[in-house]
Amino acid sequence: MSSVQSGNSSHQTAKRAEPNRLGNETSPYLLQHAFNPVDWFPWGDEALSLAKQLNKPIFLSIGYSACHWCHVMEHESFENSEIAKLMNEHFVCIKVDREERPDLDQIYMTAVQIMTGRGGWPMSVFLAPDLRPFFGGTYWPPFARMNMPGFRDVLAGVNDAWKNRRDDVLRSAGELTDELVTSASRLLPRSGMTLETLRHGMRELLRIADRKNGGFGGAPKFPHPMDLRLLLRCWKRFGDAETLDVVRLTLDKMAAGGIYDHLGGGFHRYSTDGHWLAPHFEKMLYDNALLTSTYLEAFQATGNTDYARVVRETLDYVLREMTQQDGGFYSTQDADSEGEEGKFFVWSEEEVLSLLGPEDGRLFCYAYDVTQKGNWEEKNILNRPKSHEQAASVLQVSAGELEVVLARCRAKLLQVRAQRITPGRDDKVLVSWNGLMIAAMSQAASILGESRYADAACTAADFILANMFDAEGRLLHSFKDGRARFNGYLDDYACLIDGLIDLYQVTFDAKYIEAAIDLAQHMSSRFEDSKGGGFFYTAIDHETLVTRVKDTQDNATPSGSGMAAYALARLATISGSVALLGRAYATLEAMSGQLVKYPMASAQALLALDFLLGTTHEFVFAGLNAVASGSSNEDQTTTAVRELFQHFWPNKVILVRPMNVDDSNLPTCVKKLLQDKSSATGDLTVYVCERGSCQSPIVGLTAWQSWLEAKAI
Repeated sequence: MSSVQSGNSSHQTAKRAEPNRLGNETSPYLLQHAFNPVDWFPWGDEALSLAKQLNKPIFLSIGYSACHWCHVMEHESFENSEIAKLMNEHFVCIKVDREERPDLDQIYMTAVQIMTGRGGWPMSVFLAPDLRPFFGGTYWPPFARMNMPGFRDVLAGVNDAWKNRRDDVLRSAGELTDELVTSASRLLPRSGMTLETLRHGMRELLRIADRKNGGFGGAPKFPHPMDLRLLLRCWKRFGDAETLDVVRLTLDKMAAGGIYDHLGGGFHRYSTDGHWLAPHFEKMLYDNALLTSTYLEAFQATGNTDYARVVRETLDYVLREMTQQDGGFYSTQDADSEGEEGKFFVWSEEEVLSLLGPEDGRLFCYAYDVTQKGNWEEKNILNRPKSHEQAASVLQVSAGELEVVLARCRAKLLQVRAQRITPGRDDKVLVSWNGLMIAAMSQAASILGESRYADAACTAADFILANMFDAEGRLLHSFKDGRARFNGYLDDYACLIDGLIDLYQVTFDAKYIEAAIDLAQHMSSRFEDSKGGGFFYTAIDHETLVTRVKDTQDNATPSGSGMAAYALARLATISGSVALLGRAYATLEAMSGQLVKYPMASAQALLALDFLLGTTHEFVFAGLNAVASGSSNEDQTTTAVRELFQHFWPNKVILVRPMNVDDSNLPTCVKKLLQDKSSATGDLTVYVCERGSCQSPIVGLTAWQSWLEAKAI
């Protein structure tokens, strides 16, 4: 949907001459509101103390910079001088970037869902001065329409209730907060964690899979990368061809659909329809990281080179448009430009033909579904409704000739598109999302043999490790304009640990495992629930809020608890740490009831369970020079490692023993698995182990290749 106009002709937009308190913030989302006539506060002591001092309710508005409906509500209501006057007179108004404060977003989104049965952004919540919520919703238009109350009426009604029925309001706030506290601490009865748990999760995903268009359920359609990765593991473990069919159909349909940027690479957030044509056009770092990992694993499982193409195009987009000079990865790109959603990405047939010429234009328009009528709001979203071979047959050209023409056309249109006014970019660096992209870049370097992706992953990790800790060694969450801010959350620690593990397995630089172990120790001491098991989302020394939640259910990103279990299981295996392995088990045990009852919200935790159930292998390569993947000076060790990465073998860790280093000088963090594993002859020697118990070493590249061919799917 394009931008919505105000439903009342007396709408008065206004901007102040000097910024409000948001002008001192670094968040692009908060800065977007710095010149609103609303007297916005950032979340902090000043606003919270003022609410208590004046005994005024708080209006809390939470959103993010790439959110289309957040922009609509700002234009319609927060720039409306009359509405701003009501807000300023009766409320302490606080604006929060959900990407900076996911802890607040989790708590108050749960409150909105309890009150209304739905959630979304912008999120609008009214709080008592003690932070207990009592009324809320999402987007409200300025005046009543489309069966929605008007925001002006909502403000008046809440103010009337606060002044004239305060006891009722506070009673409601107390009851809702009690429900929030109960919800945050509620654990389902524990269940056994067996292969049947994985089978049940697989069956539930297959039950709701769309066998025509791919994905799960109907419109709107989200990518579900963790669920797809789980199905791939179930296919490998149980040999059920149906699971692989669902994965392939979904990945093929997404890569052909409008949710994928066919010119610039990368995926938009989700599709508003059931067949992947019309997305909300924002691009999120986490989607592109998680989908990269999914397409890479599908490439390993199927050998489909089109999946490798999608990975390269997606990561090249990230390197080109989403990477800061110092190496960190930016957060999001907006859906809107020039006040219209999707304007940057869509085309008219006339424009395409004038740029490409009649013959190239004819071929391109047919292949990419460009028509005079358009396929979305009288414009065209590029997509491939027919396969490349089908299009070539209809157009009566060879597939190879058509690809040459289309590549030429895409390059020309991308060059023209670059001259348009670009959507806004949120250039803050978030640790959790960077951890996901470090993992994706590292995996791509290992599987595709592309050294530039390993270089990018190293630079991003080194940037975070050098710049995003406080004086006490605690990880911070966000970096923007030279400032690292906000306490790190559980998913910051877990995702960064996981990314560092993948980075080690392409560089074999032990400093990344050392950093991961240090992070795991901090995570355990500051987030662990010693009574109920598992982890809280916020650290023990975090700001006191109305409740302390556990993040156990996947959303667009993996749950913090699921990722913690997965990362700890992998780190325990690569380091040989029994203590870390115990924490991984304990985390899943605390979630075990959820895994059975709500498997579709638990894919990341089920990935961890699949890893822990095994068989999980440790591969140790010793002998010749160990060179990082992608080196031009390849030797047998590098070749052997790369060949292992060509197979879909998810439950493994890989270590390379440094040359000419005796056991006493091995890095402590990987010493347990590396010691006593060397090459007696200097030839490539591979040790294949399970929980430290090793088979006879495989000596020589030819012997390794024969073993791998016999063992791998």
